[in-house]
Amino acid sequence: MTTLKSEGKCIFCDKTFTKAGINRHMQKHLEEKSNTAGKSFLLKIELDPRWGAAPYFLSLWIDGETTMEALDVFLRKIWLECCGHMSAFVNPANARRHGGMFDVMDAYDLLDQGRVKEYEQAMESLKGEVPLSRKAKKVFYKDLKLQYQYDFGSTTELQVTVVNEYPMKADHKIVLLSRNEPLGLKCEHCEKNTAVILCSVCYGYADEGLFCPECAKKHTKTCQDFNEYSAMPVVNSPRMGVCAYVGGEIDIERDGFN
Repeated sequence: MTTLKSEGKCIFCDKTFTKAGINRHMQKHLEEKSNTAGKSFLLKIELDPRWGAAPYFLSLWIDGETTMEALDVFLRKIWLECCGHMSAFVNPANARRHGGMFDVMDAYDLLDQGRVKEYEQAMESLKGEVPLSRKAKKVFYKDLKLQYQYDFGSTTELQVTVVNEYPMKADHKIVLLSRNEPLGLKCEHCEKNTAVILCSVCYGYADEGLFCPECAKKHTKTCQDFNEYSAMPVVNSPRMGVCAYVGGEIDIERDGFN
């Protein structure tokens, strides 16, 4: 993944920039904006670096009045949603160093009793978990890094970085400023054609997991799982090949293969 070309187009000028340079460029455009006074933030979303380098990225402009729940829904719809799994934003700096199993169970008891606000406060104290009801302006500030987790079983972990903040409202609640273009992954069998389908059993664990249509037919003869359930589309997301994820609902034209 680290050798793949990662580039995205700017929503304002349609020029193409690398993952490393896109947000420097976005800041120039946002500094030229003259929107109504308020608060907004430029966010960089990527796979959590603890899992290694990856080419996927989102560049978002979020209004300060937008809730964390709205950001959660956006991330699900563009990159993650497969089976309605649970998710959470976590600020590691706010997590209590010591919080045992019984503390967590006490927090869940509050939820069972319908004491949602108290539950959110308890979980924020224990894990640094950010309540989804909280507005972006109450959470974000320049250089903040949050962790985001989707699916606590086959977890996809993202990092949310606040690149900059602005004394104005955003054009919408959440604006997709840029996203990495489809990566044009090659078929791992013939190494010539573009991969359009993967085997979720073999992908990441064998030398061959990504296939063009012709080579996929050959794989059906050697992998029974591929015939029955493990054939999945190649999509532009860090959750590709995980659980039952088959693609997003936002920016569909850049979600598939080249």
